Amino acid sequence: MAAPMTWRRLVYSVYTPALAGVFTRISDRLFRARDRRRGSSVLLLAPLLAEAEAAPRRISKPTGSAGAQGTDGLLARFRWMAEYVPAFRVPGAHIHILTSPEEFYQTMKARIKTAKRRVVMASLYLGTGPLEQDLVDCMEEALRRSQEDSHAPDLKVSVLLDYTRGSRGEINSRTMLLPLLQRFTSQMRVSLYHTPDLRGLLRLLVPQRFNETIGVQHIKVYLFDDSIIISGANLSDSYFTNRQDRYVLLDNCGELADFFSDLVGAVGDVSLQLQPDDSVTMLDGMVHPYKGNRDDFSASARKRIMEVVNSARTQQRLLSQSEDSEDEGTGDREEGEEDTWVFPLVQMKPLGIQVDEQVTQHLLTGAGADTTVFLTSGYFNLTRAYMGLVLGAGASYRILTASPEVNGFFGAKGVAGAIPAAYIHIARQFYNEVCQLGQQERVHLHEYHRPQWTFHAKGLWYYLQGQSRPCLTLIGSPNFGYRSVHRDLEAQIAIVTANQDLQAQLQEEQELLYQRSTEVSSSTFERPDRHVKLWVKLVTPLIKNFF
Repeated sequence: MAAPMTWRRLVYSVYTPALAGVFTRISDRLFRARDRRRGSSVLLLAPLLAEAEAAPRRISKPTGSAGAQGTDGLLARFRWMAEYVPAFRVPGAHIHILTSPEEFYQTMKARIKTAKRRVVMASLYLGTGPLEQDLVDCMEEALRRSQEDSHAPDLKVSVLLDYTRGSRGEINSRTMLLPLLQRFTSQMRVSLYHTPDLRGLLRLLVPQRFNETIGVQHIKVYLFDDSIIISGANLSDSYFTNRQDRYVLLDNCGELADFFSDLVGAVGDVSLQLQPDDSVTMLDGMVHPYKGNRDDFSASARKRIMEVVNSARTQQRLLSQSEDSEDEGTGDREEGEEDTWVFPLVQMKPLGIQVDEQVTQHLLTGAGADTTVFLTSGYFNLTRAYMGLVLGAGASYRILTASPEVNGFFGAKGVAGAIPAAYIHIARQFYNEVCQLGQQERVHLHEYHRPQWTFHAKGLWYYLQGQSRPCLTLIGSPNFGYRSVHRDLEAQIAIVTANQDLQAQLQEEQELLYQRSTEVSSSTFERPDRHVKLWVKLVTPLIKNFF
């Protein structure tokens, strides 16, 4: 096929022979591996964020052919990501955008029931309602079927949750999973990550409802054999019914599934292990997250997790060396197999891991005047660094966030009830800064509206000049805010694709979200329902850093 030769010529024309060899070995390894699998509250203050204000304008995108640059052109533009993380090449036809909570929920149930080797689930928490119980029942059905099938290997189920959120209340995530752990002890693992920052007197004093503000396990990865769903959605009833998020299914992508299984397993290894009697223990040789030395825990956890990232990168290089001399165009690859790259990005600042932050900053830095970026966050709270890149770069930005009524904290009791108003204040600060810098023709802010729904979608879509469809998306758990960057464990993927069907799916996903939005103008903040009380403005710096 002609495409591999074009890719090689492109690489060798830009890089030294040594580096070019690395890139081509990575690509060859990924192609052939794929072929072989075919067929079968008040506590730690942090810096304040910037302010905001922008003028209204109709949403617009560049027009033109979706695949104008082709696979090689896109790889030339985004290949720098492989300097940070493994690069998994998959057929774009194997990637499907899920558009609704119901589709997300039903897909998970169906995949759990048919899983034969592994189910791996990482989430902030598991809810306690009937929908969540149905999900647990699907796991039980799959485990029971595995035990009864003497010809199939035992199914392994691994669940990673946050300790503080998963232990809240008498009926909680732990009590939901204990019956499975007691009945299928050898096949079931439940790991509860505990941040090393919640320790000592702080751990004793912070109320249970607020202890998760110090830092949590926030990764949302749902894996079934060789297929994965990457999302920002938790395992809770609202996320299955009327909480809008984003979800991408990567079907039959074995190497990528192996990576995320290993990543979740590594975080699980440094977490507390739930026992059948509802006690928790640490694995032998692991440093305790809040009883042990903080620096020792972070160093040990960082080493274990980065082993997964670095091992994947090394394996892609080394295992492909023996194949490098093989025929470059054998013609036995699936049509379209070379059209999509997936880059896994992790962010775990408490452990000293900041890959996602580095890649996101690099991506925003390179977003020039030929780029339109659609960026969404349920909790719009850009870090100062991200804000500087948005306000200082040449790209056009369309930023979508929750209106107060669809903020997940709307109507909450106590201090949490002030959070939507605080985000109004943050949005107004940002809007003001846009206007002060004269950027209102380039940077636009939108609010999502949907009666009886909440908004939790996060990520971005990247449109190049002359293209009517995005060639890149970021999707996963980070919100681009202070917590995502500095406090929590996060993971997302960057998908770079020249597959026109996948680009069309991404375009439709983006447009459906923005169709339910209105653009913010100066009059937006003059409405009576947008009045922010003085005390809320005073506590907004805390809310920025803890919620």
